[in-house]
Amino acid sequence: MIVRTTAEISGTDRQVDSEHWTSKRIVLSDDDVGFSYHETTVAAGTRTPLHYPDYIEAVWLLEGHGRLVDHDNNITHTLAPGTMYLLDEHERHTIVAETQLRMYCVFAPAVPPGSD
Repeated sequence: MIVRTTAEISGTDRQVDSEHWTSKRIVLSDDDVGFSYHETTVAAGTRTPLHYPDYIEAVWLLEGHGRLVDHDNNITHTLAPGTMYLLDEHERHTIVAETQLRMYCVFAPAVPPGSD
């Protein structure tokens, strides 16, 4: 059994910070469970282009408002608490954070330690 808190991950190598977001990697590939699980916070007023060609990602938005721009299908979705999106076809996308966003993300296969 693995038990972790985001508080104990803060400031360790399981926390990855970028210009626009912070990812606290609660479960990673070295936990050997086949997926990874992250709490990600995106700063208000930012646009973050992303593309994960090697992962399937599911995201559940807990806090904040914004937009998800799907560049591959030319569709924009509203992001609000309770919204889930699944990047099941490795879509190129941009997260537009109107307010700070806090979300939980699951990646398969699992993200390795030390990756951006």
